[in-house]
Amino acid sequence: MIASETFLNAFLALPEGTFIGHTNGRRYVVSRTVFGAGKSHKLVAHELGGPGYISMNLYLTQHSGALLRPCEMPAEKVVLFVTNLIPDTDI
Repeated sequence: MIASETFLNAFLALPEGTFIGHTNGRRYVVSRTVFGAGKSHKLVAHELGGPGYISMNLYLTQHSGALLRPCEMPAEKVVLFVTNLIPDTDI
């Protein structure tokens, strides 16, 4: 799936590394890792005290644009999670 500009902007605004964030009243431990000089990104999120889980890869290609590759879940679930995720400012 080609990632929308809205998704891409929201994703790239997230901090690199591991952080706590919230969406839809739930808190998550989120890890965002960058590979290949910024051309490949991975995000994994685990809900604190719950079963929620998100996993995805994002590839920034020269010819096809930003390619979103969710890991065994619908792309819509990943898009909603990333576009609504707010990193906590206090831990």
